[in-house]
Amino acid sequence: MKTTIPYHKSRIPIEIPDRNFVCSLVSRAENFHPNTIEQAIVERALDNPIGSASLEELVRGKRRMVIISGDHTRPIPSRVTMPIILRRIRQANPDINITILIATGFHRPTTCQELIERFGAEIVAKENIVVHRSREDEMVDLGTLPSGGRLLLNKIAIDTDFLMAEGFVEAHFFAGFSGGRKAVLPGVASATTVMANHCNEFIADPRARTGQLEGNLIHQDMLYAAAQAKLAFILNVVIDADKQVIAAFAGDSQKAHVQGCDFVLNLSRVKKNPTDIVITTNGGYPLDQNIYQAVKGMTAAEANCKAGGVIIMVAVLSDGHGGESFCRMLTQAHSPQSLLEKLSRVPRNRTEPDQWEAQILC
Repeated sequence: MKTTIPYHKSRIPIEIPDRNFVCSLVSRAENFHPNTIEQAIVERALDNPIGSASLEELVRGKRRMVIISGDHTRPIPSRVTMPIILRRIRQANPDINITILIATGFHRPTTCQELIERFGAEIVAKENIVVHRSREDEMVDLGTLPSGGRLLLNKIAIDTDFLMAEGFVEAHFFAGFSGGRKAVLPGVASATTVMANHCNEFIADPRARTGQLEGNLIHQDMLYAAAQAKLAFILNVVIDADKQVIAAFAGDSQKAHVQGCDFVLNLSRVKKNPTDIVITTNGGYPLDQNIYQAVKGMTAAEANCKAGGVIIMVAVLSDGHGGESFCRMLTQAHSPQSLLEKLSRVPRNRTEPDQWEAQILC
């Protein structure tokens, strides 16, 4: 059996003796062929907003607006989406003041070069782009999340006349799906808020799993945060293995997101066939930059791995481990089980940075 798998910005070949090969589980998004080009898919979604007035109608008469966009760890095709968003907004309201807010959540700051790779040099040079930092002195206190954690969000996202977000929808290993409300929490939330939402109790809950939204406590916190921030409009895309847009959903931040999630679920769900050894990737760049992000691909492999089996994760790790506290937790632990037991005793309001990723890896 010969095939290729995503690795950094290309693909690498693998060979498995036929006598050992059981199956290949591949999302249908891998080879999904839309009937039109990327730009047309995005334009059509914006022409037909779901549960909302059009973007053009919503920005008319507004003085200031903020567009939340993902950071360097998210393969959002902003070179395709952002020029279309900006053109449509300025055609409807030429004088509106636009800020692009990079949703780093609790990740490291996105560099200028990474912004250029994401948006292109022209947008980086001409637009007002702010990289979110999860410091409390840059936040607004909006009360308490359903979970009991404090809701602290970036002042720039709150102090505006109109808030929208661009993103992409894929299965997410504890939020159910990416996209939509995740642009706000964790995207532009404080460290305090992110850690309360990612507490050990929620991560351990069996409903906080890939493709699961119903009853997912992490998702419920995120929905609440987006509503409190008045996230008024989203443009979420679905991408294939080459990071090309194959579908787009625009409109109401909840209704459009749900339709995007349904599309991904129907396209990506496969029947498991558990094996002794599972080879997996994190989809290549930018998600395979570090061990922290690669945990996501490991959870997908776990679903198809027999008890006591082996997972082989293929990732470039150009950014190393991905988090100092994540690295410290793992290197200081005597065993995965001892770390899990230690984390299970951490109160929600004392969740440590990167604790959730170490917990899931263990």
